[in-house]
Amino acid sequence: MASNGENGRHQEVGHKSLLQSDALYQYILETSVYPREPEAMKELREITAKHPWNIMTTSADEGQFLSMLIKLINAKNTMEIGVFTGYSLLATAMALPDDGKILAMDINRENYEIGLPVIEKAGLAHKIEFREGPALPVLDQMIEDGKYHGTYDFIFVDADKDNYLNYLWTLTKTIT
Repeated sequence: MASNGENGRHQEVGHKSLLQSDALYQYILETSVYPREPEAMKELREITAKHPWNIMTTSADEGQFLSMLIKLINAKNTMEIGVFTGYSLLATAMALPDDGKILAMDINRENYEIGLPVIEKAGLAHKIEFREGPALPVLDQMIEDGKYHGTYDFIFVDADKDNYLNYLWTLTKTIT
């Protein structure tokens, strides 16, 4: 299990949780989340925990939640804005059918490439189209091209928090 240093707590503890108790959250991780985490996701979580910006990663429980949502709606074509090392991207790729696709966008390809060997080893790289750069210009071009209208079943936005309203506005034109 990944830890965040001297206190032995998991990197997820104290971050992105609605729970007020770190002890309760750690208990949930250890008894429910980590035992169900696929080996590839565990490997990528542990790699990402060593990254100096590891606070940006999707937590293990959030990854399982995303996976469940994708399976519940039978998503086939998805988009992810903000990839970092690819933990949520891996969760999505694992949840999609073999012919499923993910358009993944991030401003930093180097971080994506940290997780890419794990994604490749899991046999899921064929599902991912990665585009480096700011997402809004890509989305604007997609709208202008008109060929992506209504093609996405699920979109996960986890980047550039200041632009969330702009993403929402642009994405409603892309998917509706």
